Amino acid sequence: MLQRPQLLARLRAGLKTGPAVSLLGPRQCGKTTVARQLAERTKNTYFDLENPVDLARLSEPMTALESLRGLIVIDEVQRHPDLFPILRVLLDRKPIRARFLILGSASPELLRQSSETLAGRITIVEMGGFTLEELNSPELNRLWLRGGFPRSFLARTDAASAAWREDFIRTFLERDLAQLGVQVPSGTMRRFWTMTAHSSGGIWNSSEIGRSLGEAHTTVKRHLDALSGALVVRVLEPWYANVGKRLVKSPKVYIRDSGLLHTLLGIADRPQLEGHPVVGGSWEGFVIEQLLARLPKANAYYWRTQAGAELDLLLFLRGRRIGIEIKRADAPTMTPSMVSALKDLELHRLLVVYPGPTRYTLRSKVEVLSLAECMAELA
Repeated sequence: MLQRPQLLARLRAGLKTGPAVSLLGPRQCGKTTVARQLAERTKNTYFDLENPVDLARLSEPMTALESLRGLIVIDEVQRHPDLFPILRVLLDRKPIRARFLILGSASPELLRQSSETLAGRITIVEMGGFTLEELNSPELNRLWLRGGFPRSFLARTDAASAAWREDFIRTFLERDLAQLGVQVPSGTMRRFWTMTAHSSGGIWNSSEIGRSLGEAHTTVKRHLDALSGALVVRVLEPWYANVGKRLVKSPKVYIRDSGLLHTLLGIADRPQLEGHPVVGGSWEGFVIEQLLARLPKANAYYWRTQAGAELDLLLFLRGRRIGIEIKRADAPTMTPSMVSALKDLELHRLLVVYPGPTRYTLRSKVEVLSLAECMAELA
């Protein structure tokens, strides 16, 4: 079993400073495993709301919870939204008698309840699958191809990994979305998700997607919100402060797990991936997910002008503006876009992430480096 020390440290810090932490992530990303690793070191009571017995134990939630002490873990809390008003009362007790770790699959309803009912009382920690930081650097290509879901990454063969991902997609569309309150036919959502995969890393155009699906752009926007709310799609907003240029103001969209992206596109192995038109977008999305998992508190955007200058990732980190340019090339060189980004965005640094092992400088403030080195540099 792979340990996830950075994630555990964030959970412990949240529980130390407040009465409750909500751990949100897509199904099968390892939330339960992490919760049990955390709970095993302390007195705890565990409720799994997919277990009928535990669900029955919480039929009278105030009676069941008010006398408990130590750490109380509630798994799949979106199945019991009526718990949130009860939790608000319990979290307001003085002194604090118990701390809560709440696990959920990031439904929009869950996020709304936790942000409104438990505002100021709960720390939200978002998680995905394995990250490069939790593995060894030689595992990068395997992680990129298979994605970070534990059962996909740890499968014995690429074929077994691909089969697990196909099963995950089918179950997610047929069952999980409905449980999250999304009432869209699975076939429609599969087509939408696949079209999103084909445009991964591109500027989002809801009208164009809508025409292809035969749906209104407002309906397409709801589909995107559903997948984004379930943490399987990332919507990266543009940075468009007034810098005297016409800027693109539509978001970019990525499939958050690279393994799911490859399955949606029918990519089975590394040679297929390297020869596929989406290889650049896949690498870009993979790098962005790895960096943002490492920097959960960074404000992240992309930047692009109508004239074509662009920056893949703009990070506001500890009062500094850090530009990230992502290249799938053997030896990246300085480009006009980089020159524009440095000047117009007043970047403190511009880091160019590429697959190679050699670190080198292009000019003042601009370095080319590997993903692992970039993650360490920004830590």
